[in-house]
Amino acid sequence: MNRSRLVLALSGFAVVLALGSVALFRSSEPEPQPVESEAVRRIEPVAALGQLEPAGEILELAAPTAGQPGTPRVSKLLVSEGERVATGQLLAQFDNRDALLADVERVQVQIKTLDAQIKLQALEVQRYSKAAEWGAAARVLVEEKQDELIRMQGQRDQAAADLRGLLADLSNSQLLSPIDGLVLEVHARVGERPGSDGVMSVGASQTMQALVEVYESDVARVRMGQPVLLMSENGGFDGELTGRVLTISPQVQQRGVLSTDPTGDVDARVIEVSVALDPDSEQRVTRLAGLKVIARFQEP
Repeated sequence: MNRSRLVLALSGFAVVLALGSVALFRSSEPEPQPVESEAVRRIEPVAALGQLEPAGEILELAAPTAGQPGTPRVSKLLVSEGERVATGQLLAQFDNRDALLADVERVQVQIKTLDAQIKLQALEVQRYSKAAEWGAAARVLVEEKQDELIRMQGQRDQAAADLRGLLADLSNSQLLSPIDGLVLEVHARVGERPGSDGVMSVGASQTMQALVEVYESDVARVRMGQPVLLMSENGGFDGELTGRVLTISPQVQQRGVLSTDPTGDVDARVIEVSVALDPDSEQRVTRLAGLKVIARFQEP
């Protein structure tokens, strides 16, 4: 009987030790963390689609139309897309130039002939006037000679006016760059008649920026000077470009830069945000005007 009690006592003591060990093990385990963490609470940065473009004005250079029955064709194209150009540089010539040169030469000869005839006619008027004073010629002959001189002078004035018009048309028969800039796009090739887009587009500045279209629901999280990372949507450049928000348009408008994603919302309401590129990034994309980019506005 005593032996049975001893066995039971030992068994109870073993159970107590086991329970104590379990409790001790559980108390050493770390307490579980809340499900919400800093990574979950962090707000994702605003992302938007845009494109690269010159920071200055873009000029559409057109073909001449004044004094022409129709727009002349491009006969020579002397620059290519992405080429830097200077003020006054010859960019293109048109097929009406040769005909205008011939017309200019013809009128110049006409003026030279009229000048000689006017000189002789003036001498003729002078001789007849002297003869009339001496009574050797009728006064009516003097008047006829004077009328002929006036007619010749009128012809000469008309020819001079024609020459001025031809020289203006001749000047317009070749396209000169009005600014220092960059050829962004050529719209008409040799042999083609320029359309409503003109001959070519020239950027008035060689400084590049990004024009980004931010959804109106996100624009409250965009601020002046905010850092921006830019990536090419189609692999036009490697890596990322860096820049900062330069301007935020006050006007809401319809989306203009379309994504390659066919499910994109073309009717979305957006606000234009211009991003000034950092100098190192700008040098990488000086010849990539119009390239689509994805912009990510960085949070502090």
